[in-house]
Amino acid sequence: MNSDVQIAGDPLALPHLLQPAPAHPSTVAGFAGLARTIAADRDTWAPLVRYDATTRWYHRLRTGPGYEVWLLSWLPGQGSGPHDHGPSSGVLTVLGGELTEHAGAPAGQPGATTRALRPGAQRVFAPGYVHEVVNDSLEPAVSLHVYFPGLTEMPMHAPHCSATGRAPLAGSASG
Repeated sequence: MNSDVQIAGDPLALPHLLQPAPAHPSTVAGFAGLARTIAADRDTWAPLVRYDATTRWYHRLRTGPGYEVWLLSWLPGQGSGPHDHGPSSGVLTVLGGELTEHAGAPAGQPGATTRALRPGAQRVFAPGYVHEVVNDSLEPAVSLHVYFPGLTEMPMHAPHCSATGRAPLAGSASG
């Protein structure tokens, strides 16, 4: 009688026939899935959250080949200011509380977009996307940000600039 190894071959010899596992997600959907996976692991990130009355608090939670993950907290009234993320694309996921995203043109101007982001909401953006994130609510908020490639710059924009007009100011930090 033949054994399974004799019939099917050595299962340990099979991996060389398979595609190698990617070192990190390779699609926008993959990075959004990574953010959802990290968000679902509340026991890992929740004990790290801190709140700072003077500025948004942020902590680099994880790095991987070609990406990094940031955890941010927002007290009521705190915001990022209008900015982009240089050459990085990103996924913003709200973990708790509520944030407001203003994109395109300044609020009230033609082309302006305002979105309320509640827990579980995700925003995906490409390099050069200008937005401002603010905690307009009366409760603290927490968000997770995945950047690929890792965040190397965060040019600030004057409040009167549109999403296509750049007016860099000094500044850095995730948002």
